[in-house]
Amino acid sequence: MALSIPIGLSGEDNQKCPFTMPAKATNLNRYGAAIHVSRQLLVGSTVSVRNTRGTKLSARVVAQLAVSQGVSVYGIEFTEGGDAANGFWGISFPALETRGAAAQMADQAGVARRRHAASTSQA
Repeated sequence: MALSIPIGLSGEDNQKCPFTMPAKATNLNRYGAAIHVSRQLLVGSTVSVRNTRGTKLSARVVAQLAVSQGVSVYGIEFTEGGDAANGFWGISFPALETRGAAAQMADQAGVARRRHAASTSQA
């Protein structure tokens, strides 16, 4: 089941102009999400994400995933870990220790890919 939730997003765009605006989050996971926003962001920049309960977390823009009809999709990764990030979406993700080895490896590979994408885009 694909989830899509409204979020508030603030930060600076690729022109260094501050913004605060509504956006949409999809592909929710314990580490971040894909965000759909009608603004151009810089990969490697930091944004503030506000959920529907008013909780805010900082996140790093790790990749631009798509652009269509004036809407850009970016992958974001929370800069904070622990309980704050785990409960941010209001979804209970299974503990990594209780998941199978294949699922743990997939999670670790996803984190490594996002970090690699962020580091190569800044070079």
